[in-house]
Amino acid sequence: MHPVLIIFAHPTFQNSRVNRALLNAAQSVPGVKIHDLYERYPDFHINVAHEQQAMLEAHTIILQHPFHWYSCPSLMKEWLDVVLTRGWAYGSSGEALKGKRLMSVISTGGPQDSYQKGSSNYYPITELLFPFDQTARLCGMEYLPPLMFHGALRAEPNAIAAHANHYQQLLTTLAA
Repeated sequence: MHPVLIIFAHPTFQNSRVNRALLNAAQSVPGVKIHDLYERYPDFHINVAHEQQAMLEAHTIILQHPFHWYSCPSLMKEWLDVVLTRGWAYGSSGEALKGKRLMSVISTGGPQDSYQKGSSNYYPITELLFPFDQTARLCGMEYLPPLMFHGALRAEPNAIAAHANHYQQLLTTLAA
């Protein structure tokens, strides 16, 4: 078994349809552990040792969040800043995450075609995710292709359900 750790951040989770469905699907997969950052750390005081230990126990780490202002929610950024420390996650003696896998699972409010040259967001979403890819590289991790759900604001329930089912299948494969 290859344990999967989902680092989840959604500042307005009570309003989410997509991420709620994804988390519900993930909870039923053996070998998957979920850290809901806004639930665990509403005061933004992150238990670094606890989070680092959870990462050591995982084979795949997933950063799941809505795509806010071309990045992640603020608590996830804080988590990245304080948990991925020099000498532990990167640097000449930081090899704790070497060989592990990192993956982005995101939802966007806008449709997929709004993430291309000439559109309202101009850049393809894969280019906007380069900081996460580079974070994985810096830590000696493999960055897996991201899983994205576009158009969350107007998504039909059947599309959300299909995506959640796909996510559950993906997690089952990753944890096997």
